[in-house]
Amino acid sequence: MKAMILAAGIGSRMQPLTKDTPKPLLEINGLSLIEHSMNNLKNYGINEFIINVSYLGDQIKNSLKSIEGISKLIFLDEPFPYGTGGALLNARDSLGADPFILSTSDIMFSPDLSKVPDIVDTAHLLATRNPDHNQGGDFSLNEESVFVNEGPNDYTYSGISVLNPRILDEYDSKDYPFDLWGTILTPLINSSRVTGHYDDSFWIDVGTPERLKLARTVLKDQN
Repeated sequence: MKAMILAAGIGSRMQPLTKDTPKPLLEINGLSLIEHSMNNLKNYGINEFIINVSYLGDQIKNSLKSIEGISKLIFLDEPFPYGTGGALLNARDSLGADPFILSTSDIMFSPDLSKVPDIVDTAHLLATRNPDHNQGGDFSLNEESVFVNEGPNDYTYSGISVLNPRILDEYDSKDYPFDLWGTILTPLINSSRVTGHYDDSFWIDVGTPERLKLARTVLKDQN
């Protein structure tokens, strides 16, 4: 199975830390955020990676070009960030026909990927507990069926999923940028075609300087 890691964002909420450094290269205990994500995937036998880059993308390329344990590494340049959905569409030829793992590059998460399905009809989402900054959650689960309440939801989308690339087929002519959740996943969820499961592993969305500091402290304490 291949993995795609989203790494093209500007990281505006991380300013001034991202003025000269792309967010995926911010470090936690000696490793960049994107290396932490890649190492978690490599631990489960993933050795083919597709990474989209835009803002300060050359820094990401140079940082990862000699990384070990990878059989294939493809960088896809975006002249401007295409959005999470647009990034997938731009990667369509590189993704192939089989389901793949999608991960953001700004999370600290060590899920049990042995529980992730190899075959999905559309999408399978990994859920995590609702953090303080997203207490209303993103979705709920009825066994493994994903649905969204009008009110509070039980879980937050962890940033990791398994996607069948054929869900991109109807968006071939859509203009960039567009997002994965609102444009692609929401209609599938509304038609009860998305599955998911909860993983209680350590998880932090490293989206602000405060949460970056928290992740550094927690990981240091764990070690």
